[in-house]
Amino acid sequence: METTLNVLVILATLMLSGLGIMSMFAPRRMVANFAIEPVGTAGLSTIRSVIGGLFLASVALLVIGLTTGQTLGYVAVAILMGVVAIGRIVGLLADGFDKAVLPPLVAELVIIAVLTTAYVQLSL
Repeated sequence: METTLNVLVILATLMLSGLGIMSMFAPRRMVANFAIEPVGTAGLSTIRSVIGGLFLASVALLVIGLTTGQTLGYVAVAILMGVVAIGRIVGLLADGFDKAVLPPLVAELVIIAVLTTAYVQLSL
């Protein structure tokens, strides 16, 4: 069970790493992924800093947990993903249903479940 959970956390870490690196170093390529349109240099900076920074900070917390066995960072990332998921749900309720929102929402919910389970099981 421990190995499976660590593999799942590694997979989540890799996914968030990809999103963070692309957001930080190729923000124009992320425009379609995030369905946003940056306005000038300031908009690109926001993609790099806010979106890329959020993902890469999450990766740092997960790597610390994976390498030290101190899994409290998993909870922090689960909370971040939870707030993002709540934002998507609010958007669905306020703006109407769009099937494009479902895949990232499901991914966020899966990451939350994996990280929460890993924290509970691995911190015993």
